[in-house]
Amino acid sequence: MQATDSAAADDIDALAAWLASQDWPGAALEALRGDVSPRRYLRVRRGDDRGILAVYPEAVRSQAARFLRTGELLADAGVRVPRVFASDLDAGLMLLEDLGRETLYERALDWPARKPWWLRAAAILEAVRGIRAADLATLNPPLDTELLRRELRQTAELALEPALAGEPALLDETRAVLDAICIELGAAEAVPCHRDYMARNLVPLADGALAVLDHQDLRLGPPAYDWASLLNDSLFAPPELEGRVLERARAAGVAAVAYRQAAVQRGFKAVGTFISFARRGSDRHLPLVAPTLDRALSHLARLAPGAAIAPALRRALAKADLLPRADLLQ
Repeated sequence: MQATDSAAADDIDALAAWLASQDWPGAALEALRGDVSPRRYLRVRRGDDRGILAVYPEAVRSQAARFLRTGELLADAGVRVPRVFASDLDAGLMLLEDLGRETLYERALDWPARKPWWLRAAAILEAVRGIRAADLATLNPPLDTELLRRELRQTAELALEPALAGEPALLDETRAVLDAICIELGAAEAVPCHRDYMARNLVPLADGALAVLDHQDLRLGPPAYDWASLLNDSLFAPPELEGRVLERARAAGVAAVAYRQAAVQRGFKAVGTFISFARRGSDRHLPLVAPTLDRALSHLARLAPGAAIAPALRRALAKADLLPRADLLQ
């Protein structure tokens, strides 16, 4: 296959030919389950060698170049990321190190066993802060007030507006509170931010290191954002561990109020993402909707502008079956 050619993820012969051209002849390919991104991944096996083949269709091919650059920046900061064995940006193909089959989300661990990994994850966030802002300024748009607002529009359309259709005043109040949160988060001095820093993008390695996946969205954003993602997305850290991690966040300049604001914004944003995925045929994250909303509402109730609406909002979302009905009693 020529460098200017393109291969679909299901064109096994073309993919095998490209691998052979990169000194991986005779490799076996296994398609991996994805979400709704056009990107596709295949596990590559050749004897004892393992790799992950990433296939970027033309519509998202610019992500491949960003992935290479953000990987370089993170590695230079001391962050463990998948090594790149070969890449062809014109063809939208990249052969990556295979870090294993289980992320932190998938690894069967109780919270005492997870604790060391979360503390390592906190140390990684401290290292990410060391990336020069100038190296990110033109790489991706900043996670500013407007982008934070845009992240919530999908949630408003798919969850809040249907659930609160009969309570327009509550809907207006909720919109106003969430918008105020986005404004305050966006007003903080931006720092390097992974943007999707949570258990499904962290891989525990046999040598004790923790590797970071899906880092092509690295950009400048609110100081609290990645900390809120780590503690409130997919797996929800219990209070003792949350407190330990937040001690390190405070040392990095993250205020408690900003953390809760980011946890609310991130939680509501994630709910919209999960529902959107389900509508497009990938429903495996739907069980996370209720606990994610519950977590976000708990943070909202501890913020001055959110405390007044949190109980009514919880009852309305429970009536809409976005929370367990038992929450109606709270």
